[in-house]
Amino acid sequence: MKLRTIENLDVQGKYVLLRDDFNVQIVDNKITDPFRIEQSMPTINALRSAGARIAIVAHRGRPKGERNMEYSLQPIADYMGIKLIPDCLDKDFLGDMRDGDVVLLENVRFYAGEEKNDPAFAADLARGFDVFVNDAFAVSHRAHASTVGVAEILPSYAGKLLASEIEHLSAVMENPARPLLSIVAGSKVSTKIGVLKALAKLSDTLIIGGALGTTFNYAMGGRVGNSLYEADQKETALEILDFAEKNNCRVLLPLDKGVAKEFARDAARMNKDFTEIEEDDVIIDAGLKTTERDVAEIRKAKTVIWNGTVGMAEWQPTWSYGSFAIANAIAEQTRAGNLESIIGGGDTVAALEACGVKEDITYVSTGGGAFLEFIEGRILPGVAILEDE
Repeated sequence: MKLRTIENLDVQGKYVLLRDDFNVQIVDNKITDPFRIEQSMPTINALRSAGARIAIVAHRGRPKGERNMEYSLQPIADYMGIKLIPDCLDKDFLGDMRDGDVVLLENVRFYAGEEKNDPAFAADLARGFDVFVNDAFAVSHRAHASTVGVAEILPSYAGKLLASEIEHLSAVMENPARPLLSIVAGSKVSTKIGVLKALAKLSDTLIIGGALGTTFNYAMGGRVGNSLYEADQKETALEILDFAEKNNCRVLLPLDKGVAKEFARDAARMNKDFTEIEEDDVIIDAGLKTTERDVAEIRKAKTVIWNGTVGMAEWQPTWSYGSFAIANAIAEQTRAGNLESIIGGGDTVAALEACGVKEDITYVSTGGGAFLEFIEGRILPGVAILEDE
């Protein structure tokens, strides 16, 4: 896939509408993890150095097309040290901009036309700008006004981050070093059917963990207690296992689990094989045997794709055991030059951050849904429109 990029693009004195993904967690007006913002800086700095006049368009949360200041981007503007324009459709500030200036437009999702990709709204958003740059891979699976609508109006290009995401993910999908191990966890089989099949077709080994793994264990007749799982996905799980076998992919399911008598951070932990789980047990983490096996598989792999923590990794240290062991093993093998590692998904990236190993990973994607849809082989509308014909 060849994209139009900002390399060698003349933006001196031009007004650039830049789509970034600043959908970060904010607590008490403070950003808890600026990863997505920091990953966007190379494009911002490149455009500034080239003399562009930049207005960043972004969203936060789901204000449902209404001006809800709970979802204001003011804390992000404060963090970046730039001015916030209170209305994303305001154009009055353009006349005051100088080459290299950067402003942030208020939450584009304050308008219902954004998620509807309303042509009139897209035209209003694009008005006054010369160039559109999309650097928001994490929302490029959405055909919204700020990802697709404006790209149909203005000359449009991929920023450095978006281009890098496509380059790295394409490489691992098209020609991975083998053996390739994929680790997929999370809560629902129903939301990951496509990606599980895609990875079963691509991978040599597929580890299925978390509540996802619990559903597969249930489908195989395992005891799951009072835990999160999808009983109605039994046939789907069996179908995926059959699909993997036909594609010569070895699937590894949880052997045991970390359980408690209540779903709580401070609950007492017990490790139980699936044959030992009682009706009132709640599964919260991967078990010791499962984790030991997963780490051993990581050490045999040449490429690892990981999405989804295998337990409540934010409940440290009791319930982060499985996820942190995976994170540390992947980082250790990557540092040693034995492994290409590709990791995506908000909870998974947060686990890397908590372990202090994010910098050791070959590539950390900013995308969650976009990351999974790209792996699944779906067309991402915000990327497709940037393809060089």
